[in-house]
Amino acid sequence: MTPVRWGVLGASKFARQFMGPAIHAADGAELVALATSSAEKAQPFQAFCPGVEVFTDYDALLADQSIEAVYIPLPNHLHVEWTIKALEAGKHVLCEKPIALEASAYDRLISARDKSGKLAAEAFMIVHHPQWQHVRDLVQKGEIGKLVHISGRFSFDNRTDTDNIRNKPETGGGALRDIGVYVIGSARFVTGEDPQITSSNIRWENGVDVFTQIGAKFGEATYSAYVSTRMHPAQEMVFHGEAGLIRVTVPFNARVFGEPVVEIHKTGHVGGGTVLAQRFPSDDHYKLQVEAFGRSVREDVDYLCPLEFSRGTQVAMDQVFDMATSL
Repeated sequence: MTPVRWGVLGASKFARQFMGPAIHAADGAELVALATSSAEKAQPFQAFCPGVEVFTDYDALLADQSIEAVYIPLPNHLHVEWTIKALEAGKHVLCEKPIALEASAYDRLISARDKSGKLAAEAFMIVHHPQWQHVRDLVQKGEIGKLVHISGRFSFDNRTDTDNIRNKPETGGGALRDIGVYVIGSARFVTGEDPQITSSNIRWENGVDVFTQIGAKFGEATYSAYVSTRMHPAQEMVFHGEAGLIRVTVPFNARVFGEPVVEIHKTGHVGGGTVLAQRFPSDDHYKLQVEAFGRSVREDVDYLCPLEFSRGTQVAMDQVFDMATSL
């Protein structure tokens, strides 16, 4: 298909290290523009994509009619504003998560998307990774029998990085908004269910949550998870059924945290068991996300993570905040 011509609003570290190279490498995509007022920040993009045009402000990039889609890696509190501006400028939009800070803002985004006739989506990349599509198929086909419990964890430690936007309430920081979307969204993707939040405990620090513990039910299955920005790095999701267990060893930072492996633990007849492991050593979910976005733009293929799905995850996160007991 004719490549989608992409621009990036902002030269963030994440865009430089992951999404910029992914757009440049993806089939059906062409990275043609970057908006940043910093020539120094533009240089790493020009190193891997020498032909990229650099705009000194975001509006100038949006005014360029040759650019068809934009990726937005700006701080969380700017996502809604610039997504809507980009849609009104006639661009398709892929915006970093969380694309909004509360569920009500999704109504504005969905309205702007529908009015523009363009594709707008949150960059929830994990659903494009084949390991998650594999896990969803296993659970929904009954490979582990009736699902009884889901558990998840995701943590890292950025306490010394005081200038990080994740440590600032005014930029929509905190553990739940940054990484809670993964432990909740992945369970929603696999089960096809929206959670009923039953408990929430949060430890606050300087106005942001640095540890959040969640209890919930997904249909008949119970759920427990925690996220933190003040703990040793860890990530894992487990789906425990009556007839087996699925463990996702590197659920969220594939290839960065380690090699993704999906373990299927099956009960043996005499109390023992077998473990089947499927490895995913080379799949790049950022590149796969860009390619899926391009197919939706060019071929009108349904996008795997529409705004309606992301809104459902935000509804759950809003409930977590509303129910929270401070630790």
